[in-house]
Amino acid sequence: MSLAEIWQPVSLTLSLAAINTLILLLAGTPIAWWLARSQSRYRELVGAVVSMPLVLPPTVLGFYLLLALGPNGPGGWIAGLWGGRTLAFSFTGLVIGSFFYSLPFMIQPLRNAFAAIGNEPLEAASSLGASNGQRFWRVVLPLARPGYITGAVMTFAHTVGEFGVVLMIGGNIPGQTKVIAIALYDYVERLQWGNAHVLALGMVIFAFVVIAVTLTVDRRLNTPMP
Repeated sequence: MSLAEIWQPVSLTLSLAAINTLILLLAGTPIAWWLARSQSRYRELVGAVVSMPLVLPPTVLGFYLLLALGPNGPGGWIAGLWGGRTLAFSFTGLVIGSFFYSLPFMIQPLRNAFAAIGNEPLEAASSLGASNGQRFWRVVLPLARPGYITGAVMTFAHTVGEFGVVLMIGGNIPGQTKVIAIALYDYVERLQWGNAHVLALGMVIFAFVVIAVTLTVDRRLNTPMP
Protein backbone atom coordinates (compact mmCIF):
# COMPACT_ATOMS: atom_id res chain seq x y z
CA MET A 1 0.00 0.00 0.00
CA SER A 2 1.48 3.34 -1.08
CA LEU A 3 0.63 6.38 1.04
CA ALA A 4 1.29 8.66 -1.95
CA GLU A 5 -1.12 6.63 -4.06
CA ILE A 6 -3.83 6.99 -1.40
CA TRP A 7 -3.14 10.68 -0.74
CA GLN A 8 -3.36 11.78 -4.39
CA PRO A 9 -7.14 11.21 -4.81
CA VAL A 10 -7.77 12.48 -1.28
CA SER A 11 -5.91 15.72 -1.98
CA LEU A 12 -7.66 16.15 -5.33
CA THR A 13 -11.07 15.55 -3.76
CA LEU A 14 -10.50 18.02 -0.93
CA SER A 15 -9.36 20.67 -3.44
CA LEU A 16 -12.43 20.06 -5.60
CA ALA A 17 -14.78 20.22 -2.60
CA ALA A 18 -13.21 23.42 -1.26
CA ILE A 19 -13.32 25.20 -4.63
CA ASN A 20 -16.88 24.07 -5.33
CA THR A 21 -18.08 25.16 -1.88
CA LEU A 22 -16.52 28.62 -2.27
CA ILE A 23 -18.01 29.10 -5.73
CA LEU A 24 -21.45 28.01 -4.56
CA LEU A 25 -21.30 30.29 -1.52
CA LEU A 26 -20.74 33.24 -3.86
CA ALA A 27 -23.08 32.21 -6.68
CA GLY A 28 -25.71 30.62 -4.45
CA THR A 29 -26.33 33.71 -2.33
CA PRO A 30 -28.06 35.86 -5.01
CA ILE A 31 -29.96 32.85 -6.37
CA ALA A 32 -31.22 31.84 -2.93
CA TRP A 33 -32.06 35.45 -2.05
CA TRP A 34 -34.14 35.82 -5.21
CA LEU A 35 -35.94 32.53 -4.58
CA ALA A 36 -36.68 33.54 -0.99
CA ARG A 37 -37.74 37.15 -1.59
CA SER A 38 -39.00 37.44 -5.15
CA GLN A 39 -42.71 37.55 -5.98
CA SER A 40 -42.12 36.49 -9.58
CA ARG A 41 -44.48 33.85 -10.93
CA TYR A 42 -41.43 32.04 -12.28
CA ARG A 43 -39.88 31.65 -8.83
CA GLU A 44 -41.02 28.09 -8.19
CA LEU A 45 -40.16 27.09 -11.75
CA VAL A 46 -36.60 28.27 -11.19
CA GLY A 47 -36.63 26.56 -7.79
CA ALA A 48 -37.66 23.30 -9.42
CA VAL A 49 -34.82 23.53 -11.94
CA VAL A 50 -32.31 24.20 -9.15
CA SER A 51 -33.61 21.20 -7.18
CA MET A 52 -33.59 18.73 -10.08
CA PRO A 53 -30.18 17.21 -9.18
CA LEU A 54 -31.84 15.86 -6.01
CA VAL A 55 -34.01 13.48 -8.04
CA LEU A 56 -32.14 13.08 -11.33
CA PRO A 57 -29.92 10.00 -11.61
CA PRO A 58 -26.30 11.24 -11.53
CA THR A 59 -25.59 9.49 -14.83
CA VAL A 60 -28.34 11.48 -16.55
CA LEU A 61 -26.94 14.80 -15.38
CA GLY A 62 -23.43 13.56 -16.12
CA PHE A 63 -24.41 12.57 -19.66
CA TYR A 64 -25.77 15.99 -20.55
CA LEU A 65 -22.86 17.73 -18.85
CA LEU A 66 -20.52 15.53 -20.90
CA LEU A 67 -22.22 16.72 -24.09
CA ALA A 68 -22.08 20.35 -22.95
CA LEU A 69 -18.44 20.20 -21.91
CA GLY A 70 -17.30 18.09 -24.87
CA PRO A 71 -15.71 19.28 -28.12
CA ASN A 72 -19.09 19.83 -29.82
CA GLY A 73 -20.62 21.75 -26.93
CA PRO A 74 -20.07 25.15 -25.31
CA GLY A 75 -17.21 23.65 -23.30
CA GLY A 76 -15.33 22.83 -26.49
CA TRP A 77 -15.67 26.42 -27.68
CA ILE A 78 -14.48 27.78 -24.33
CA ALA A 79 -11.53 25.38 -24.24
CA GLY A 80 -10.63 26.51 -27.77
CA LEU A 81 -9.94 30.01 -26.43
CA TRP A 82 -6.69 28.71 -24.91
CA GLY A 83 -6.00 26.03 -27.49
CA GLY A 84 -7.82 23.17 -25.84
CA ARG A 85 -10.42 20.86 -27.32
CA THR A 86 -12.74 20.01 -24.44
CA LEU A 87 -13.47 20.78 -20.79
CA ALA A 88 -14.51 17.19 -20.17
CA PHE A 89 -11.99 14.86 -18.52
CA SER A 90 -10.29 17.76 -16.76
CA PHE A 91 -10.31 19.25 -13.26
CA THR A 92 -12.12 22.31 -14.62
CA GLY A 93 -14.84 20.03 -15.94
CA LEU A 94 -15.16 18.42 -12.51
CA VAL A 95 -15.62 21.84 -10.91
CA ILE A 96 -18.36 22.73 -13.40
CA GLY A 97 -20.11 19.39 -12.97
CA SER A 98 -19.86 19.56 -9.18
CA PHE A 99 -21.35 23.05 -9.24
CA PHE A 100 -24.53 21.91 -10.94
CA TYR A 101 -24.80 18.63 -9.05
CA SER A 102 -24.33 20.28 -5.62
CA LEU A 103 -26.41 23.40 -6.33
CA PRO A 104 -29.50 22.41 -4.30
CA PHE A 105 -27.38 21.49 -1.26
CA MET A 106 -26.30 25.13 -1.01
CA ILE A 107 -29.41 26.87 -2.33
CA GLN A 108 -32.02 25.21 -0.13
CA PRO A 109 -30.43 25.99 3.27
CA LEU A 110 -29.74 29.58 2.19
CA ARG A 111 -33.25 30.01 0.81
CA ASN A 112 -34.78 28.77 4.06
CA ALA A 113 -32.50 31.02 6.11
CA PHE A 114 -33.32 34.11 4.03
CA ALA A 115 -37.05 33.37 4.15
CA ALA A 116 -36.94 33.01 7.94
CA ILE A 117 -35.54 36.53 8.36
CA GLY A 118 -38.79 38.19 7.34
CA ASN A 119 -39.29 41.84 6.47
CA GLU A 120 -39.16 43.45 9.92
CA PRO A 121 -35.37 43.44 10.48
CA LEU A 122 -34.74 44.80 6.98
CA GLU A 123 -37.38 47.51 7.35
CA ALA A 124 -35.92 48.50 10.71
CA ALA A 125 -32.45 48.76 9.20
CA SER A 126 -33.79 50.87 6.33
CA SER A 127 -35.54 53.21 8.74
CA LEU A 128 -32.15 53.81 10.40
CA GLY A 129 -30.64 54.80 7.05
CA ALA A 130 -28.81 51.57 6.24
CA SER A 131 -27.92 50.99 2.58
CA ASN A 132 -28.60 47.71 0.80
CA GLY A 133 -25.01 46.62 1.37
CA GLN A 134 -25.14 47.51 5.06
CA ARG A 135 -28.43 45.66 5.46
CA PHE A 136 -26.90 42.54 3.97
CA TRP A 137 -23.65 42.56 5.96
CA ARG A 138 -25.07 43.74 9.29
CA VAL A 139 -28.54 42.17 9.27
CA VAL A 140 -28.97 39.42 6.68
CA LEU A 141 -25.59 37.73 7.04
CA PRO A 142 -25.67 37.34 10.85
CA LEU A 143 -29.28 36.12 10.84
CA ALA A 144 -28.65 33.69 7.97
CA ARG A 145 -25.47 32.27 9.51
CA PRO A 146 -27.03 28.84 10.27
CA GLY A 147 -28.05 28.52 6.62
CA TYR A 148 -24.56 29.41 5.43
CA ILE A 149 -22.91 26.92 7.76
CA THR A 150 -25.33 24.13 6.85
CA GLY A 151 -25.05 24.88 3.13
CA ALA A 152 -21.25 24.96 3.21
CA VAL A 153 -20.95 21.73 5.19
CA MET A 154 -23.50 19.85 3.07
CA THR A 155 -22.01 21.10 -0.20
CA PHE A 156 -18.48 20.15 0.84
CA ALA A 157 -19.57 16.70 2.02
CA HIS A 158 -21.69 16.07 -1.08
CA THR A 159 -18.82 17.01 -3.37
CA VAL A 160 -16.47 14.66 -1.52
CA GLY A 161 -18.89 11.77 -2.05
CA GLU A 162 -19.71 12.36 -5.74
CA PHE A 163 -19.37 9.37 -8.03
CA GLY A 164 -21.76 9.18 -10.98
CA VAL A 165 -21.30 12.70 -12.33
CA VAL A 166 -17.53 12.80 -11.88
CA LEU A 167 -17.18 9.38 -13.51
CA MET A 168 -19.19 10.52 -16.55
CA ILE A 169 -17.40 13.82 -17.14
CA GLY A 170 -14.00 13.14 -15.57
CA GLY A 171 -13.13 9.52 -16.07
CA ASN A 172 -10.22 8.05 -14.13
CA ILE A 173 -7.15 10.20 -14.76
CA PRO A 174 -4.68 10.11 -11.82
CA GLY A 175 -3.87 13.56 -10.49
CA GLN A 176 -6.54 15.25 -12.63
CA THR A 177 -9.95 13.59 -12.23
CA LYS A 178 -9.39 10.51 -10.05
CA VAL A 179 -11.21 11.57 -6.89
CA ILE A 180 -11.85 9.39 -3.83
CA ALA A 181 -15.04 7.74 -5.09
CA ILE A 182 -13.43 6.83 -8.42
CA ALA A 183 -10.26 5.59 -6.72
CA LEU A 184 -12.30 3.38 -4.38
CA TYR A 185 -14.21 1.90 -7.32
CA ASP A 186 -10.93 1.32 -9.15
CA TYR A 187 -9.38 -0.45 -6.16
CA VAL A 188 -12.38 -2.75 -5.83
CA GLU A 189 -12.25 -3.59 -9.54
CA ARG A 190 -8.56 -4.47 -9.19
CA LEU A 191 -9.20 -6.43 -5.97
CA GLN A 192 -6.88 -4.15 -3.99
CA TRP A 193 -8.85 -4.59 -0.78
CA GLY A 194 -6.32 -2.90 1.49
CA ASN A 195 -6.44 0.42 -0.35
CA ALA A 196 -10.22 0.10 -0.74
CA HIS A 197 -10.62 -0.41 3.01
CA VAL A 198 -8.54 2.68 3.79
CA LEU A 199 -10.62 4.94 1.53
CA ALA A 200 -13.96 3.38 2.51
CA LEU A 201 -13.28 3.62 6.24
CA GLY A 202 -12.07 7.17 5.79
CA MET A 203 -15.34 8.07 4.05
CA VAL A 204 -17.37 6.45 6.84
CA ILE A 205 -15.51 8.46 9.48
CA PHE A 206 -15.83 11.63 7.39
CA ALA A 207 -19.60 11.13 7.01
CA PHE A 208 -20.00 10.62 10.76
CA VAL A 209 -17.99 13.75 11.57
CA VAL A 210 -19.95 15.85 9.06
CA ILE A 211 -23.30 14.76 10.50
CA ALA A 212 -22.14 15.24 14.10
CA VAL A 213 -20.73 18.70 13.40
CA THR A 214 -23.83 19.78 11.47
CA LEU A 215 -26.19 18.67 14.26
CA THR A 216 -24.03 20.29 16.95
CA VAL A 217 -23.72 23.60 15.13
CA ASP A 218 -27.42 23.65 14.31
CA ARG A 219 -28.35 23.01 17.94
CA ARG A 220 -26.02 25.71 19.26
CA LEU A 221 -27.07 28.33 16.74
CA ASN A 222 -30.75 27.69 17.37
CA THR A 223 -30.51 27.57 21.17
CA PRO A 224 -32.05 30.75 22.67
CA MET A 225 -29.67 32.94 24.64
CA PRO A 226 -30.32 32.89 28.44
